[in-house]
Amino acid sequence: QEHLVESGGGLVQTGGSLRLSCAASGRTFSTNAMAWFRQAPGKEREFVAAVDWSGDSTSYADSVKGRFIISRDKAKNTLYLQMNSLKPEDTASYYCAVSRLSWKSSISNVYDYWGQGTQVTVSS
Repeated sequence: QEHLVESGGGLVQTGGSLRLSCAASGRTFSTNAMAWFRQAPGKEREFVAAVDWSGDSTSYADSVKGRFIISRDKAKNTLYLQMNSLKPEDTASYYCAVSRLSWKSSISNVYDYWGQGTQVTVSS
């Protein structure tokens, strides 16, 4: 049984930093693209960042570009999201996801496996 477990969320003040982790178990996802999405109460889930199978190609939503960094450790089967210069509008539940494709995408429909989410709250 495949599992994705996010961790690292919490409460932080504006301008602070958090590092989210997503640990996968059950099988290796070294040939799959992975991504982070987020969802605030009453809003649709939105794309945050993605990385392709190699870890060399990344993409970011305009709202987080220059502040967030996505990375992966294929040996540990773990995905990371380093979040810097956090803003109140970053407040949301953050979800990691595994794509059925090897190349990254911002479209949620190509991601077949999802974690249960970790809450990030940024206070002003």
